[in-house]
Amino acid sequence: MRAGQTRQEERRAAEGPATPASGSVPRRPAGPAMAAGPQDLPDTAAAGREPVRVVLVGAGIRGEIYGHWIAEHPERADVVAVAEPHPDRRRIAASRHGLPASALFEDWRELVGRPRFADAVIITTQDAQHVEPAVAFAEAGYAVLLEKPIAPTEEECRRVVDAVARNKVPFGVCHVLRYTPYTRVLRNLLAEGRIGEIVNVDHIEPVGFAHYAHSYVRGNWRREQTSAPMLLAKSCHDLDWLGHIVGRPVRAVSSFGSLSYFVPGNRPVVAADRCPDCVLQDSCAYSAVRIYGEHLAAGDLAWPLSVLTPDPTEQSVAAALRTGPYGRCVWACDNDVVDRQVVALEFDGGVTATFTMTAFSTSRPRMTHIFGTMGEIFCDGSIIRVTDFRTRETQTIDVTAPAADDPLLSGHSGGDAGLMNDFITAVATWDDHWITGTAAEALAAHELVFAAERARRERRVVHLG
Repeated sequence: MRAGQTRQEERRAAEGPATPASGSVPRRPAGPAMAAGPQDLPDTAAAGREPVRVVLVGAGIRGEIYGHWIAEHPERADVVAVAEPHPDRRRIAASRHGLPASALFEDWRELVGRPRFADAVIITTQDAQHVEPAVAFAEAGYAVLLEKPIAPTEEECRRVVDAVARNKVPFGVCHVLRYTPYTRVLRNLLAEGRIGEIVNVDHIEPVGFAHYAHSYVRGNWRREQTSAPMLLAKSCHDLDWLGHIVGRPVRAVSSFGSLSYFVPGNRPVVAADRCPDCVLQDSCAYSAVRIYGEHLAAGDLAWPLSVLTPDPTEQSVAAALRTGPYGRCVWACDNDVVDRQVVALEFDGGVTATFTMTAFSTSRPRMTHIFGTMGEIFCDGSIIRVTDFRTRETQTIDVTAPAADDPLLSGHSGGDAGLMNDFITAVATWDDHWITGTAAEALAAHELVFAAERARRERRVVHLG
């Protein structure tokens, strides 16, 4: 098998697309996912099709991003209802999508029992709240786009995948790294044999010290019991991406990592329980006053400030830091997820890879180094640098995602927009071959994460397959 090719393309040639719902549009012939870039996607508006009708279950940060893409592409899709428990977030979603009060719901259960009135649902609830709505909407005949991870346990992941397979609805998991422009270019380079056969890969996710403190020390993903292990919550799409790039199944995995720094024993003696009261707020790298104040000073009122308060102002942010979880000292929280982790993988055929997740970095794109028999490739989301051992030449390719006036449209190096583009097309044609990752591949990536966690906790090599 040539580097960069996957068994996904081989399987799909023999698979049939999802069964269309009653009255759906004709399907396009099955074909390889890699064959279609954004410019190749059918123009559903020009084809005389109505925009895809979408229900948002969860109107937090991720729901806002996907909803914003829809608002910017009214000819492609339309949000027809929102289920969100937070009243301010419901109000913001209603304003953005022009929804009446009758289309707003506190609980998704109020929606799913009704006769089907939309084509698809996008589920961006908290990790532990994914399974029930995903299964229920699949059973009701909706196409489903589910924020990663699928679920916090293997059994629950299988339950979701079984439900979408049984009901033959288009299904996508938000493994957004698959949908970036640089991933498409990188896979084509590998498929062309530019560096021969892949031998090994080093892949690094520099989470960023401020991002980690925000989401994984103070925020919603700080505890495994209420969210998921760090590797599942943050990096399941990195392991999925490695499999997508290498194009072979993983045969063995080991892992090391722990929570070592953001613990009470490292708290400075003079540190206060809350950053606004702390004498170190001007010098502490993790001071909430500094981190969020820098965003305010820059006029950047999107993430992470919009997590603290739906309407970020100097006054509302200050109030959130005094009373909410995001103002706590990072050494005085109830967090328990790891602050760095290394995963070692052996793929079918002996290809090896390492993945490193670390909190201790500046916030920047992932970095990947791919070593082949005839060359090497380095990429960081902005450039791909290809060195050919045979010619001794190095080519640099600019793969920077097109700049967007609105930062909500450029997340994950263009992966957020690419994901929505492909998913909406899959629903419009009722053909899930437009979705780059199959349900089986998403499940395999999650099973790999669970295996890596067993390896880390038990300090052993876990064999798969």
